[in-house]
Amino acid sequence: MLVCPQCQFENPNINKFCQECGTSLTQNTCPECNRLVPFNAVNCQACGTISGVTWWAILVGTPASAGKPLYSETSVAGEVLTVTSWLDAQKRYQILEALSAKQDLSLENQFRVLDCQPFQLSLLETLTKQEETAPSPELPNSPDFASNPLVTSNPVTSVTAMIPTAIAQPYLALQEKYCHALPVLHDAWQQEGQQILLLEDRSQFPLLLDLWLNEDLELPQLQVLHWLYEMVELWNLLEPLNYQQSLLETTNLHVDEDQAICLQRLWANSAATPLTLQDLGRFWQQLFTQSKRTQFGSISLLLAELEAGQLNTVTDLRSYIEAIAHELQTNQLDVETTPELETMKSADLPINARSTETEATTMDTADVSASVAPTRLEIPPEDVSTLVDDDGELDSDDLPTVVLPMQLFNLEDAGRTDIGRQRDHNEDYFGIETQVARLESPSGKTVHARNLYVLCDGMGGHAGGEVASALAVDTLRQFFQEKWQNDPFLTGSNKLPGPDVLTEAVQLANKAIYDVNQQNARSGSGRMGTTLVMLLVQDTEVAIAHVGDSRLYRYTRKRGLEQITIDHEVGQREIQRGVEPDIAYARPDAYQLTQALGPRDEHFIKPDVQYLELNEDALLLLCSDGLSDNDLLEKHYKTHLEPLLSSQANLEQGVSQLIDLANQYNGHDNITAIAIRAKVRPNLEHLR
Repeated sequence: MLVCPQCQFENPNINKFCQECGTSLTQNTCPECNRLVPFNAVNCQACGTISGVTWWAILVGTPASAGKPLYSETSVAGEVLTVTSWLDAQKRYQILEALSAKQDLSLENQFRVLDCQPFQLSLLETLTKQEETAPSPELPNSPDFASNPLVTSNPVTSVTAMIPTAIAQPYLALQEKYCHALPVLHDAWQQEGQQILLLEDRSQFPLLLDLWLNEDLELPQLQVLHWLYEMVELWNLLEPLNYQQSLLETTNLHVDEDQAICLQRLWANSAATPLTLQDLGRFWQQLFTQSKRTQFGSISLLLAELEAGQLNTVTDLRSYIEAIAHELQTNQLDVETTPELETMKSADLPINARSTETEATTMDTADVSASVAPTRLEIPPEDVSTLVDDDGELDSDDLPTVVLPMQLFNLEDAGRTDIGRQRDHNEDYFGIETQVARLESPSGKTVHARNLYVLCDGMGGHAGGEVASALAVDTLRQFFQEKWQNDPFLTGSNKLPGPDVLTEAVQLANKAIYDVNQQNARSGSGRMGTTLVMLLVQDTEVAIAHVGDSRLYRYTRKRGLEQITIDHEVGQREIQRGVEPDIAYARPDAYQLTQALGPRDEHFIKPDVQYLELNEDALLLLCSDGLSDNDLLEKHYKTHLEPLLSSQANLEQGVSQLIDLANQYNGHDNITAIAIRAKVRPNLEHLR
């Protein structure tokens, strides 16, 4: 089958256009100029942008196959002779470069391939789909199935039993833990004694070594420290599988668009000598030596203690780097004159601390999410060596909670509504108002945002619910344009509206709908109304207001999926009164709303208002109950929300997939979703 890249609809292999949305299934779309590009072209012929789908191939086979194309095709155009090499007999994966054997692994080659059938499911994707759903009696017509001797007539055979597990199993095992630094495994198969892996192609990302050696590039010390910390975290992840060698290959370490380290592939350790943290320290020393970058004092001490074997565990090394980060911060920040500090996230710098008005979270080696009382940096700057006890061990208990100012450097959003499979009209409505300024500097991109997101689920029947939801969205849009977004950007108020202002806005939306009900003499169930969930984003600060059972979810790598809003319904009201959940939701009216905009006047409307800070990369999802019913997101967030946190994921497609998921498992109601992907990092400019 062919999976449409736009709406994810599954089409027959013979289709040239998607049956659902009409998207071409024979050509890629250039991400830059939107022109159609043939599958067999890597670059757009109009603008030169990379438009083809490429994979990183790893081939393990016999000595006879090393350095030679697997399949070749010769064509003649005039007097020009062209030889095309393919990875498979079905000519799906075209080899883009000559194979080259690694010097000490003569049976292994790695190279880029172009996917000439990118909308066709791979073997791995098909098997995974079969395990998630009912098995299909027929296997798809793909090179993987045609050439894989492990494929049997039994379609229920597990994924791990049908692929070359010797080289694919580590990727499968680590993907279950999800780490953006690891490449995604696209496919794996065997043919004629050869094992083949296809991985996410990260060769377009710059090499860490190139950035490190670039003398013209100003690398802040905290950025360098951040990379060291990421390598320690990856070492801890790879050590149980004996794949730490992946971190010691300079050509394997890339830096993605979020300035985070990512691996091109996994390298197995040599069986001869086990790797230790001393090897990691020597690799770091090699990077500093080659680049001739100055090792500031604490780093020199760290490398010396690593070489001397005084730091033997990941916990010790992690804590040591945290202490160095504290030292840098106290030398660069006057904490007493900085009234508000946001938290530095572990995904961007080597300290994980979260500070708000009510709580602070610090990266403890035992529990990264443990809550502690807010802590200020009140100890004077001191040398890291003073944090080492009499036995030469780092005393992590003496480390204070460390916080750093954060900044927004990328903000994307996408929204979509769908009628569902049982309703004859759509009563949902949503609105997105964005005001974004992007600032470029040598140290990177900064984004300033003042965005409004509103989602409403109307009620009241045809010409009622959709009127109420649209009226609420339009009222709120106009209100915040006048009260908030119309201020001169960057020179106006840099604060979110307060709780009183948010409540005033919601009351105004309620009055607009209530007045229409009164004018039309609507009564009882004939009165139209709507739920509301509203989100305001001011740089790294977020304000939320909601009424009813439309929800806001947040997904982050550290905290997982969280439901931020609590439904205004009878069952939740009873739980808040102390009733056991099972008893509360045994009531026949458990899901009846206790609040909605429109049916009653402002004295009965009390929106819940709360504020959050974006202290780490986050995916925020506003949704109507057509998507959230039956714990759908809680059951499927690993497959449908977690991947959307990556900057490489298409947010529009992700929202479409959520709508399709809701139609598949719910479908009884209208479905609406707004997804917002926020990327943050420490404000290094401020630190300077």
